[in-house]
Amino acid sequence: MIRSMTGYGRALLEKEGMELTFEVKSVNNRYLDASVRLPRAFLYLEDKIKKEIANHTSRGKVDAYLTINVIEDKLTKVTVNYSLFESYLAVFEEVKEKYGLRDDTAVSTVMKIPDVVGTRSEEEDEEKMTALLREVMSAALDSYDAMRATEGAKLYEDILTKLDRIEEIRCEIARLSPESVKAYEERLRERIEELLGNTEYDETRVITEVALYADKVAVDEEITRLASHLAQFKSIMKGNAPAGRKLDFLTQEINREVNTIGSKCCELEITKLVVEAKSEIEKIREQIQNVE
Repeated sequence: MIRSMTGYGRALLEKEGMELTFEVKSVNNRYLDASVRLPRAFLYLEDKIKKEIANHTSRGKVDAYLTINVIEDKLTKVTVNYSLFESYLAVFEEVKEKYGLRDDTAVSTVMKIPDVVGTRSEEEDEEKMTALLREVMSAALDSYDAMRATEGAKLYEDILTKLDRIEEIRCEIARLSPESVKAYEERLRERIEELLGNTEYDETRVITEVALYADKVAVDEEITRLASHLAQFKSIMKGNAPAGRKLDFLTQEINREVNTIGSKCCELEITKLVVEAKSEIEKIREQIQNVE
């Protein structure tokens, strides 16, 4: 079944002391154009995200967002600069002995000295982050695909209704086309009789003229090709492969056959049917722009 290019998906994952949120949304585009926004520290995940998006869709302007919040900070470590610490202690001892001061050195005092105590952040394990990303991204993309499938089903039903109407028009034109030749013959004979009255005329010339007209307005080939295009259109829509480009091409072919029929047939009833068919084709063309 066809899928829409428009969709949205979101997933939240709390694991390993972190909260990951992945969002993906897309709109119509002729080709696949994926952009990713994520924290600077995790830019190495960008290619992995784009490749996974490409596995889910072949067309569309796709925007993906990854946010990461630390719930439990297991990576920040408190460090002590022991070399600097010992240097300060040596100075304290020297000052104490030189001036006979009371020894009131406390750990809390030393800890407040600049650069003695600090923090250091360890880098996230890339394999672990990749695994977390795949988990949250998979859930979001599943939701995204489900929405596009739902929208695709609506497009399918709407387009199918219009195709069925075009098929009805095709059958009606096929019925009316031979009748238009008979109508032309009747008009031709009436015109000759008005001009010649009871005078005899060459029947062969009339038959030849009617035959030439019938050949000129014959749309059997167009009717047959139109039936083939409509059947192929429906078949492609039922498949699971991306179909937007193929359906766009077939829409042009269907329109071409209808235009040819319109240019060949000048009967009022057929002209009305051609106009209606072209209206339905234009509606299909607009809907196809949403199909992946």
